[in-house]
Amino acid sequence: MMKKFLMALAATTMVASPMVATQAQAAPHREDSRIVKYGPHGRTVVKHRTVIRKDDHRRWAKGQRFDRRYANHYRVIDNYRGYRLNAPPRGYHWVRSGNDAVLIAITSGIIGAVVANAIH
Repeated sequence: MMKKFLMALAATTMVASPMVATQAQAAPHREDSRIVKYGPHGRTVVKHRTVIRKDDHRRWAKGQRFDRRYANHYRVIDNYRGYRLNAPPRGYHWVRSGNDAVLIAITSGIIGAVVANAIH
């Protein structure tokens, strides 16, 4: 009896966990605000406003495949010394994604290194 219960619990956990993970990733930042205005004759007018902001910042990590569609302010960095970056190895180049410098393999698009906040 207990074994069947544990197996059913494990099965439901395995089925539900990918759904929860995708919902957590896709949830945008919600900001609710309330605007109170005083109208004529002392009446109070309350307006509710919901602002939904999408988090556009992508966190890159070594070993991921770089996709320039998700990069903010994408540019190839030619003057890497100006940003105090090392010379890229053969077959790699530095690119900008937001304020981060990302070292990418030219042919495969695999990330070799990430320097956070390298570009001011």
